[in-house]
Amino acid sequence: MANGPDVVTCGEAMLLLLAEPGVPLDRAVHFRRSVAGAESNVAVGLARLGHGVRWLGRVGADPAGEAVLRELRADCVDVGHAIVDDHAPTGLLMRDSHPHRAIDVQYYRMGSAASRLTPEQIRPESVEGARLLHLSGITPMLSPTAAAASRRLVELARAAGAQVSFDPNVRHKLGGAAQWAQTAGTLMREADIVLAGEDELELLTAQPADEAAEELLRGAAQEVVIKHPDHSATVRTADGSWHQTPHAVPVVDPIGAGDAFAAGYLSARLRSLREHRALAEAACVAALAVQAATDTDGLPTAAARDRALAQVADGGDRVHR
Repeated sequence: MANGPDVVTCGEAMLLLLAEPGVPLDRAVHFRRSVAGAESNVAVGLARLGHGVRWLGRVGADPAGEAVLRELRADCVDVGHAIVDDHAPTGLLMRDSHPHRAIDVQYYRMGSAASRLTPEQIRPESVEGARLLHLSGITPMLSPTAAAASRRLVELARAAGAQVSFDPNVRHKLGGAAQWAQTAGTLMREADIVLAGEDELELLTAQPADEAAEELLRGAAQEVVIKHPDHSATVRTADGSWHQTPHAVPVVDPIGAGDAFAAGYLSARLRSLREHRALAEAACVAALAVQAATDTDGLPTAAARDRALAQVADGGDRVHR
């Protein structure tokens, strides 16, 4: 990354303890350790797809923080600008995994290192040379200082000539509708690329998703990707709209599909592919991600993505020999 990364992300990376498949969280005995976090998931997804990626954030000076940084490094994500906090712990996420029933997700993040992120810790050199800054609504909702740090990152990205992409990633345990609209909604309106569910657009703008998309396109947004309840997606720009249906695949673990979708879409746009192709790649990456456990196990390389797309298009051999 001599000239800077393609993408910078900033957010909360947590240690994930995933219960054994199909067992409710309160009955689980065996857990698998992994790493999770909206922005770190996207960072890993983009890195595996061949992009230079830098992750910014704070972790504790503890085994969980060491594991987070080690796992990100293993996927070639640059963590050289991450901060290790000697006085606060790395956040912990525990959840179960059921393909066809509600998933219980428990966060242990109160007072975490990630919530102590401040704008003073965001340096201009962290975004120098980047083409894209990707943020989610989770980070600014962690604390007022994390919100200020997110705003500073957007300012620095603009000064560096980078685009900004934003995924609300609404988590209701972090705050009520009014707080989400005020904090995340403000950042969403500053993004060039918005990737949001219908319900998220409605929550953050208090209007139907289509009207929200039109409002965003009249503002800073150049493209708005709307994820629908049936798992299809539509991208809208000033020049038109394109629609993508989901791939019918067996779901092992649905958590992380949105982050995988974002990585697939942003990868295509970074490669100057058109919106309809970006949607197709996003749907493919998301479909591959949900066929494996944890948020990141199923995230593909570029070669695996292309094989999957070719198989869908041509109906070729499903076995890679």
